[in-house]
Amino acid sequence: MRKTTTLTLLLLFLFLPSYAQKRRTASSKPRTATRASEIGKTAVVIDERLSVLRKDPSLFSESVHRIQRGRAVRIQDVKEADGVTFYKVTVPPKYYGWVQADAVFGAYREDDEARLAKLVVASNGFEKIEITKQFLALYPRSDLRPGILLLYGDLIEEAALKLTKDANSRLKRDEMNASGAPLHSYFLNFNMLDRYRKEGIIFLFEPKARAYHYDGAAWSEIVQSFPKSSEAVEAKKRLDALAARMGTASSS
Repeated sequence: MRKTTTLTLLLLFLFLPSYAQKRRTASSKPRTATRASEIGKTAVVIDERLSVLRKDPSLFSESVHRIQRGRAVRIQDVKEADGVTFYKVTVPPKYYGWVQADAVFGAYREDDEARLAKLVVASNGFEKIEITKQFLALYPRSDLRPGILLLYGDLIEEAALKLTKDANSRLKRDEMNASGAPLHSYFLNFNMLDRYRKEGIIFLFEPKARAYHYDGAAWSEIVQSFPKSSEAVEAKKRLDALAARMGTASSS
């Protein structure tokens, strides 16, 4: 499965430059018109490394708050300063100020889709899962969606392998037996699953192997919505393998 994930990443790298060029060619709006159209739009913070909310549009201005990934902001104004573009934004329920425009993404801005796809490929760890989910939410009609979905599913299944190792090392059989509660309930209440639940990710538990598996929602979407894509072939293989492992599955 890791080889296929690597192939998916390679294809995304190869496709993104031409995809971004096509998007730029298709747009005939000058930069000034694009900036004006940004005002009043809603964007989503993705790159937390750049998401400092400041009192004034300057990299040297006093910081008010660091906006968390996934927060929606409303753009009120646009200014250039210190070599970057700043958006004046409101951040419900109580914050407002200026944030570097590169920290946010939206469907309103030229090239953001390709820019976010590149960030998906370049990121790692749990952050990669979060950013990939944000891409899928922001661009539901993207031509890149089948590949991103396949990558998303593979990332979660890889996370399931690590979670399996962690749970089996931390959950002690003697302690579980002493309580009388079913074994699978301990695994499905394991605290390291919490942040995945917050992302809407569901893991299944295979009792015989004492192992977690991704429930395959992203793979199912590929098969159902993109049946003629090359990704559908790979997604079907993953779903078949999951069904063979699970039989009757229980979910977290």
